[in-house]
Parts: sequence; structure tokens; C-alpha cells
Amino acid sequence: MFIDSVICKFVAGSGGSGVIAWRREKYLPKGGPCGGNGGRGASIYLVGSSEAFSLDSFRNRRIIKAESGKPGGSNNKQGKSGSDLIITLPLGTLVKDSKTGEILFDIEKEGEKILLCEGGSGGIGNTFFKTPTNQAPKKCTPGKPGEIKEFQLELKLIADVGFIGMPSAGKSTLFSTLSNVPVKQAAYHFTTLYPNLSFVEFDDYSRVYIADIPGIIKNAHKNKGLGLEFLRHIERTSLLVYIIDISGIDGRDPYDDFLTLQEELSSYSKDVAKKPFFVVLNKMDTEDSAKNLQEFKKKFTQDKDLLFPLSALTGDDVSPFIFKLKKAAQINGMRFR
Repeated sequence: MFIDSVICKFVAGSGGSGVIAWRREKYLPKGGPCGGNGGRGASIYLVGSSEAFSLDSFRNRRIIKAESGKPGGSNNKQGKSGSDLIITLPLGTLVKDSKTGEILFDIEKEGEKILLCEGGSGGIGNTFFKTPTNQAPKKCTPGKPGEIKEFQLELKLIADVGFIGMPSAGKSTLFSTLSNVPVKQAAYHFTTLYPNLSFVEFDDYSRVYIADIPGIIKNAHKNKGLGLEFLRHIERTSLLVYIIDISGIDGRDPYDDFLTLQEELSSYSKDVAKKPFFVVLNKMDTEDSAKNLQEFKKKFTQDKDLLFPLSALTGDDVSPFIFKLKKAAQINGMRFR
């Protein structure tokens, strides 16, 4: 199961209590106070990592607690402080106020470290209340509690290019062909149940990251099929790639599929729908593909250079698409590696 949104309560460690203690040694008849301070409670930090890809580690964790500090000891011993809790999150994770939805942090950089909840300070032992007029203080303080906060963590994959299409349009096949990463492929709808992230590496070893999201059907904005739940993962992309099944299987009109995708995308976000795009007309190796391609071109009123007829299965005509993808990466200011 792919987890990309969770609400968790974070509890920083409490400080250890100070103590009351007295020196009772043979050659110190007057003794005196010797109670030590408590240790500091552990804080909770978030760190961005490119090696994390989802929030699956939070699946069964709704309350996350850090270690509390230990109480002080006699002979002015300081209590042990709690070890700070460092939580690794995928790049692209938003940290939101769970009640208002306000974005508090956006983790975009490798190794970026954010203090989420601060641990409580330790209490004071009776030694530190000693004064010239109060030589035997019988007073100490408890440690302060750590911060307790509730946040929503929401993952939006950081990718340059987003693949969108109807179920069984061949998104996963093209994704696997371009990235050389094996993903589940099968001849039935909704083979892809969660987003995939990888990269296309060009001949000069530069890379562009691509995100493949589950298929969208008509009325997805009304929660049909898998709904629009995963479209958040293409909000950060610079370029969209509509992948259309040009074979016209089951009597479907490929151009109608393209319009449906645009309508569903617009229902989700006008800004996302306005992003630059390419249209991949996949399955050109099928029987009726040439005829359907001509019909599609007649109805497509925009620049025909945005169209890329190819076969992801056989690899035919994929090279021109990769060349245009690299060019678009440079023009559109993607995070070109």
C-alpha cells in the first residue's frame, strides 16, 4: 500500500527532574546540597532524503514520541539527555497544520533538517539554589514537558515530467522503456495502483525525473475509478505527457480520451491543466493505429509538433520523443541534472 498522506501527533521528550540530595561524607561534617540537574528531553527533527519514496513508515504510527531526559543524581550529577529523534522523509513532503491545512514546511532539499518539536529543558537540583543566606535549600524543580504538536504530512513527488493517461494506455510500459525500471504491466485496467518515480537518462548522462500516476477515467473528479487522489504528484512537474491509446480499443475514440483527460485535470486544478504538454499516441503497432492517427491529427487543433506517435512495447519511434523531452527540459527550466 502506497501511503502519501498521514496525520501524526509528535511528542518531544520531557526534561528530567532535578533532585534534592545531601553530601554525607566522613570528613565533611557540615555536608551540603549536592542534587544534580535533570537531562534535556529529546527534540524531533525532520530530514529530507532522496532515498525515501513514500510515507509507508507511518502506516501504523500515529503517535511518535521522543526520549525523555533522565533525572539528576547525587554528587551534582547531571541526568542523561534524551537522544534527538530524526525522522527521514521523502523529498517533496509538505508539513501542514492538521487543523488549518496551512503549509508550515516544504522539504525539497537533500539533507534539509527542520526542528519540528523541541524537547523540554531539565529541572534544577537543590545545589543550584544554594545562596549565602540559604546554605541548605530543600528545593528542586521538575523538568519541563516537551512540545506536543499534530501535523499532516503530505507527499508530492518531485518530478520534472508527469505521465497521465486512461487505464491501459501504456503508461507503465513507456515508463519502463524510458527508465529501464521494471514496473507492473498487464492487459487489464488499473494495473498501476500508486505513483512510480524514476528518471530518463540522456546520452550526455543528464537526467530528467518522471512520475507515472495511476490511470484516470471519465468523472474521476467524482471519485470514479481511483479518483484524482494521486494528481497531487504532478503538481510540481514542469511538463505533462498525455499518453493516449491510439489503437481505439473497444471502439473508443482516442481524441475523446484526450479531451476527457484534459477535463478531469482541469476539474482538479486549473493551474495544472495549463502546464506545457506533449501527447504520446501509443500502440502504433496495432492494426487500426494509422487510421486513428490521421483522425486524431484532424481534430487536434494545436501545434502538431506536440504529437508523438510511437510504440512503447516495440520501442519504435521512441527516440524522437526522448530527444524532444531533453530539449523541453532545457527550455522549460526543469531541474535538469
